[in-house]
Amino acid sequence: MGKRNRAAVVVLGDIGRSPRMQYHALSLAQQASLDVDIVAYGGTEPHISVLEHQSIHIHKMPQWPSVPRGLAVILRPLFLILKPIFQFLVLLWYLCVKIPAPDAFIVQNPPSVPTLVVVKWASWWRQSAFIVDWHNFGYTLLALSLGRSSLFVALYRWIEKHYGKMAHGSLCVTRAMQHELSQNWGITATVLYDHPPEFFRPASLKEKHNLCCRISKSLNKPYGLQDCITNGFTGQHDNDTNMNPFTTQVGTDIFLKQNRPALIVSSTSWTPDEDFGILLEAAVVYDRRVAALLGEDDSTGDEVFWGRIRDGQQFLYPRLLFIITGKGPEKEKYEQKIRKLRLRRVAFRTMWLSAEDYPLLLGSADLGVCLHTSSSGLDLPMKVVDMFGCGLPVCAVSYSCIKELVDVNKNGLLFSSSSELADELMMLLKGFPEKCDALNSMRSCLMERLSSERWATSWEQNAKPLIYEVISQHSS
Repeated sequence: MGKRNRAAVVVLGDIGRSPRMQYHALSLAQQASLDVDIVAYGGTEPHISVLEHQSIHIHKMPQWPSVPRGLAVILRPLFLILKPIFQFLVLLWYLCVKIPAPDAFIVQNPPSVPTLVVVKWASWWRQSAFIVDWHNFGYTLLALSLGRSSLFVALYRWIEKHYGKMAHGSLCVTRAMQHELSQNWGITATVLYDHPPEFFRPASLKEKHNLCCRISKSLNKPYGLQDCITNGFTGQHDNDTNMNPFTTQVGTDIFLKQNRPALIVSSTSWTPDEDFGILLEAAVVYDRRVAALLGEDDSTGDEVFWGRIRDGQQFLYPRLLFIITGKGPEKEKYEQKIRKLRLRRVAFRTMWLSAEDYPLLLGSADLGVCLHTSSSGLDLPMKVVDMFGCGLPVCAVSYSCIKELVDVNKNGLLFSSSSELADELMMLLKGFPEKCDALNSMRSCLMERLSSERWATSWEQNAKPLIYEVISQHSS
């Protein structure tokens, strides 16, 4: 290794929402025995294993403020132009002065501007190696808002390619991206697939019960007066945190409820590259199709149906509770749409969980849904990786390279429309909780693969040799 025994992990974003870079930091500290400086923005707390590791030091940069509401319209362009200049100078100060000189900078891309420029300059100034971890292409994300023909997008792509080629080493997330970098960018990259760390695992019954009790207030808040989840927990039980739709405790014994709803989890950044409307439409289709199959009509009131649930009745097709986690710009828009839905056996909850509770939620769920489509068509959704780590089968939107991750009928299914997703929900959950054979088969397949598909193993085999080689060549 290098003479300094130190690495810097650079993220021009919220470190708490950058799990892959957190895992890099942990592996550099634990598997390469390096001191690690993380330079990033604050906002969301990283996982406790990162916070408490003695060899990992987090440096939170100040952020450029959002546009003030009272700012004159004529001054807003100037305010936005100053933002990248501020980011450039602050990041340069941190990398060139504030932190100790590292053997290598490992930077997340995107964002590419000004990140790649600053890290290249800092690597020259500090005599350090420069490694890019390609998560996606920044210019494709910019094109979502400006269009592919924009001159700004063309300039952004040139900067991304020019400075990306200056790196001493590159990692990327898929073979499709590796091929694109090699053929069209002149960059040789090593594939480091996302794999879950050890704390993504199936939850025990006690962990599931405790989690459901901790989030019971959120579970018992419907988007409306009442829904198929809250109908059985009204009145005297409103403030009882031990009441939840999934488990019950008798003395010290905990049991799963036989007529519990199927818990379906989806994590989203609430951005335009994830069409959340597909999930809402699929929920409506599921609700109507199940009602028709069970011979229900409009004359069967909701109260009659909910009364049967309170009496413990099971149905061939279960109620569905979708828990949607994440933060983002379009969250409020879709929450308004959820409020307008009139569903008998489907309910939604949105929430943000701590870095410790999120793996427990995935480990407690019955099915995952991923709406990620990729701006470049070359990256893979890390949320699916996390779900697989918890033994959770996934229904995911189909796009060009998704089959590098989702093995159809082995660990999940793919869909291209809301109708297809509704079909998959009905097929997988028919007979829930005990007689859904296809779902249980996928879960068994995932459990068999878990031991060999962990982040530490993949990092040791793919990233560590590259990082060692780059540092060794640069320091010699």
